[in-house]
Amino acid sequence: MDLTSFLVGAHADLSMRLRGAVVRQVPEARWREQADGGGSSIAWLLLHIARHHDLALTTAIEGWPPLFLAHASALGLAGADAASGLPEKEDPVVSNALDPVPLLAYLDAVFAASERWIRNGGAASLDDVPDVAARLQHEAGIDPTRFDWLYGMWSGKSIGWLAQWPIIGHGHSHVGEAIAVRNRMGLSPF
Repeated sequence: MDLTSFLVGAHADLSMRLRGAVVRQVPEARWREQADGGGSSIAWLLLHIARHHDLALTTAIEGWPPLFLAHASALGLAGADAASGLPEKEDPVVSNALDPVPLLAYLDAVFAASERWIRNGGAASLDDVPDVAARLQHEAGIDPTRFDWLYGMWSGKSIGWLAQWPIIGHGHSHVGEAIAVRNRMGLSPF
């Protein structure tokens, strides 16, 4: 198996697990609910996964403004902080503003962009190290002081690392969290 095939499979698996185990199992009316009165809601986790995935691919790797900017208004986040959805801790103002239909449209756009990138030879440049700090600040408007943890974690990393962690690994981590939330909501299909 070549690297591109592996990445295509890992990416498809992430998408399938997210949609099959979470999106299809939890009614949209319950996406803002915090199971057991705490932790993250499904809406927040979907936004958080999409935001990190989008920033890693569109901004850090490709050097473009994040897709989030084109979707913010439909998401109910027009004029929101450029970093909406990035922190691990849920911001209820943000998650309560989210409409499920545009949230899924944003998630779909992010996953479609990364699938195109992988299939169009993104794996050929995995050793390259982009100027992530400049791209996060100038293309995405992410404050380097407020989000020093993100700059510290992503700066100096190769495209391969960005594909491996923020796009694939981080997504799987939060899909597991979303499945746990789903189960605590009493919605396990098993």
